[in-house]
Amino acid sequence: MTATPAAAQAPAVRHPLIERLFTEYGFPEVTADGFEAFAAQPGHAVLFFSEDPVKFRETLDLAVILPELHRAFEGSFRAGVLLPEASKKLYARYGFRRWPALVLLRDGQYLGAVDGIRTWDDYIHEIQRLLASEPVRPPAIGVAVAPATKPGGPR
Repeated sequence: MTATPAAAQAPAVRHPLIERLFTEYGFPEVTADGFEAFAAQPGHAVLFFSEDPVKFRETLDLAVILPELHRAFEGSFRAGVLLPEASKKLYARYGFRRWPALVLLRDGQYLGAVDGIRTWDDYIHEIQRLLASEPVRPPAIGVAVAPATKPGGPR
């Protein structure tokens, strides 16, 4: 008989504040495989790109803030939660720079992102602005590129 790794024996336990998003608020878990279908639904969507709350404690802060934002905007958007595995697979397409992040879409098109933890007023202002904005191309995540210099010129 061979031993099974502990991780394969039992599903990962989610932090209660993350679990509450599913059980108490009914927000769906958006997997990497189900992302396109969720994003393409008509209307506004706010996607919570979470990270490991041990490494990024702010993930738990945003898990508390998201339901309050949903309530403050009176159902103006549907919310979905990407757990760390899905978040890591999909974050590069939206170019946000800090974890955790909220990505806003309309009819599957990118409106913008609010990354990191902000003040309540910042969230309200940014989400209002993004919900009223036109879709844009998501910023790319890349490396800084220095301009080419002429041979013998300054570096």
